[in-house]
Formats: sequence, C-alpha cells, structure tokens
Amino acid sequence: MDYQGIIIRPPSEADSLILQITVGCSHNKCTFCPTYKGVNFKLKDQAIIDNDIDVASRRFGNFVRRVFLCDGDVLILKTEYLLNLFSKLRRAFPHLQRIGLYGNAKSILRKTLDELVMLKENGLGIVYLGVESGNDEVLKRVKKGVTGKQMLEAGKRILEAGIKLSVTVLLGIGGKELSKIHAIDTGKLLTEMQPNYVGALTVMVIEGTPLYNEQRAGKFVLPSPFELLEELKVMIENTDLKSGLFMANHASNYLPLKIRMPKDKRHALDLLDKVILERNSDYLKPEYFRAL
Repeated sequence: MDYQGIIIRPPSEADSLILQITVGCSHNKCTFCPTYKGVNFKLKDQAIIDNDIDVASRRFGNFVRRVFLCDGDVLILKTEYLLNLFSKLRRAFPHLQRIGLYGNAKSILRKTLDELVMLKENGLGIVYLGVESGNDEVLKRVKKGVTGKQMLEAGKRILEAGIKLSVTVLLGIGGKELSKIHAIDTGKLLTEMQPNYVGALTVMVIEGTPLYNEQRAGKFVLPSPFELLEELKVMIENTDLKSGLFMANHASNYLPLKIRMPKDKRHALDLLDKVILERNSDYLKPEYFRAL
C-alpha cells in the first residue's frame, strides 16, 4: 500500500481500510492546523490507487467492511470520478458496507443534492466535516473560508442526501476573548444542523502554525483547562440534539465525555458543574497524556 506524507483518519475509522486517494488538503489555510503545511493538494496517480485497491483486495478482500478515503478532502473530486472509484471498491470488496471520507463545506456545496444522493446510493455512508465553530468571527480569524451559514447549509445537504454526518468542533479556538460566544453559537449551529455525531476536540497550539505565532505575539490567549471545561458546558447547554452522540473523549480533551443525546445531557452537565466548582486538577487528564 502506498501512503504519502501524514495520514489522518477519524477515530471511528480505526477498523477501516485506509485508502489514500489525494495528498494534502484542498483548503489548507486554517491557522490552527499543522498537518499539510507545505504540501500541494493533488490527486494521486491512478495507477498507484488501482494497485492499492488490487493489493488490498487480494489480501483482505473478504474481510473489508468499511473503507476510509483520505487525505483532507476527497469529496472535492468530480462526482463522475468518485462514482467510478466507488464501483471499483464494491467489486474489490464484496462485503463492503460503508465508504467514508472528509469533506469541507466548500466541497460539499459544490455538489448538488442529486450528486450526493448518487454517491450515497453507490456506497458513501458517512462524511466528516470540520465545523470548528458556529461563530462567524471565529471562523474568519482561523481562516476557515466559510461562514456559519455555509457550514449549516453543507451539513444539512449531507443529511438530506441520507448520508451520516460527523462534525468536529474545537474547544478554545476562539481564545479567551471569544470563548463564550463561540460556545453559544456553536451549540446553536449544532442544534439547527442536527448531525449524527459531534466530536469536540480541544485546540492544541502547534509550533509552526499561524495560531502559534498569534499566541507568541499575545494576539491569541488559550483558555485555561477549567475555562475550557466551562466553554464545553456552555456549548452543551446550547446544543439540543434529537438523537446522536456528542463526544468529548478525544486525546486532546482534559475531561473525557461520551454523551448520548438527549438522555445523557443532564448527567454530563452535572459532572461538568462538579469539576468546575471543585477546581480539582485530579479530575483532569495530565498534559503528558494529551495529544492531537
């Protein structure tokens, strides 16, 4: 199997066959992200992709149930290309149940509803969307390239096509200055969008990123661990999902939570209240255990 550069996949794709179709990210401007800096986005050579599919088919063909396509934004590729690729995957893996991939708001909005429905009918089962924030000022500062309204439209289009939607949001990305409004607006956006899954990660400022430079210049101040938990509490308070999972159990988070909405919401808020009130650092994950 041919893998170029850093390979990123969602935690829920741990048991999937990881197939690299593109290299890099089509947007690649987010101030907090170190992953694809200095890498030009490109579609890999078709002969390499076809060989990977053939090798995986011969070795694991009858065992593969899920395939995850990376890197950063495979969905931006033309629908005709994706349909042809999905057809190859279904032939190679007779028991294939789901294809997953990352999609940003711009790439989703470039697809019509009919195109997304076709992709769904041909195997696309889940799209992972990095929302990060529901607040337009925060999105602008981190150079996400879209507004909250566009994020909402993109998420709803995926769901309308019958495809599962998993979104990520970033605790702390608004800094201390915008922490509360970031939490409120993100919760409101999630409520209106109604994704199947929400993953709340905590921003980690990485050397070499524009956000790191902003922090060094005093233009960005990261909330403290307990302030981040207060932000998470406000976000959950403003998030009303009819169903689905709200997960804050990523390796970057200080207090792992897995909330089945809506039934676990009150319990999660009570726990956050207790930890925030007591300010006992023993409840928190040590810094040396935190990671991207």
